[in-house]
Amino acid sequence: MSHSAFYYVDGVLYAEGVSAASLAEQFGTPLYVYSRDALTRAYHAYADACAGRRATVHVAVKANSNLAVLNVFARMGAGFDIVSSGELARVLAAGGKAENTVFSGVGKSAAEMREALEAGVKCFNVESIPELHALNEVAKSLGKKAPVSLRVNPDVDAKTHPYISTGLKSNKFGVAFKDARATYAQAREMANLDVIGIDCHIGSQITEISPYLDALDKLLELVEQIEADGMSIRHVDVGGGLGITYDDETPPDIGEFVKTLLDHIEKRGHGQREVYFEPGRSLVGNAGVLLTRIEFLKPGEEKNFAIVDAAMNDLARPAMYEAFHRIVPVVKRDEKAHKYDVVGPVCESGDWLGRDRELAIAPGDLLAICSAGAYGFVMSSNYNTRPRAAEIMVDGERARLVREREEVTQLFAGESILPD
Repeated sequence: MSHSAFYYVDGVLYAEGVSAASLAEQFGTPLYVYSRDALTRAYHAYADACAGRRATVHVAVKANSNLAVLNVFARMGAGFDIVSSGELARVLAAGGKAENTVFSGVGKSAAEMREALEAGVKCFNVESIPELHALNEVAKSLGKKAPVSLRVNPDVDAKTHPYISTGLKSNKFGVAFKDARATYAQAREMANLDVIGIDCHIGSQITEISPYLDALDKLLELVEQIEADGMSIRHVDVGGGLGITYDDETPPDIGEFVKTLLDHIEKRGHGQREVYFEPGRSLVGNAGVLLTRIEFLKPGEEKNFAIVDAAMNDLARPAMYEAFHRIVPVVKRDEKAHKYDVVGPVCESGDWLGRDRELAIAPGDLLAICSAGAYGFVMSSNYNTRPRAAEIMVDGERARLVREREEVTQLFAGESILPD
């Protein structure tokens, strides 16, 4: 299995101390199952490596925004990284603090800026000159100064999927590297901005350290130029993006990754600055699985299909990125395996969860889609008027329902038909 919180005992899959089959029985399928222990261990890998250094961890809420998941992190003292005022509301509802929250994102509205300023967020990661002007105006209207860092695009290839690469010249994110110094000079002139940091985020599912070091070198060189211009940069935000094992990837150990970056910053003579890490996938990805039940096995001339009750609306990543998730039986069978495409009931050819998988299965069997804790439920939709899945948190031998399954009537409760 992809994470040690999920393991087999006598051919039966367990989530911590609870059998996955019993969870499906109790709560139905499709079902997202998270391990508190896995979340805790992943967070500690970051936090322990930051201990005694000028470094803080900000959990990227977009990867998994369930309140119980966020609350597990908040209890351990985590900061948060948000990209909308909706995510800010979730952080606060989950026990997180605004003053430990960084507001990222390329398209913040004036209303969102106002909410975040009133809540007192730690910093705005600003991505363009128009955004600087807008934030300055909103801060002025509230009689406040907005703490700002600029997201600089270092034009480093993180060698990842084009949809999740964010640090290239052609991406929509950040201020172009060649324009960054002049943009800082403009920000300095705005009376209601307090320029305190620099930020970069080069992409997602990165499985080697070298692109980070390349980006850091460019960033620190820029910091020296900005400070020569008379500004003081208090923190360096290295973003998130560390990958996980979905199949056979070998990402660096989290602790080693953190230590390597912090050592590099110190070696370059920048040890006095605070460093922000913004992990998402590497905290939650392998802390979750999606359980689904096989409805039908459909043999075909070219392909055999295992049609399950989860679909692209429940887990969008395969349809969207052709992403690979391991798919394993919840109860192993001794029979011969056959090759199947695992597909859902949604009326789209793109509705598949796994292709050409060797599985020994029968109708009614349960499957676990691994590594589904990141960008799983958060990207799910109600396409085909399908209620979204329930979410469960397993804590030792206890399982708690942390989000109820939606009811169909909830899906159109806000709609109305025309009067006669």
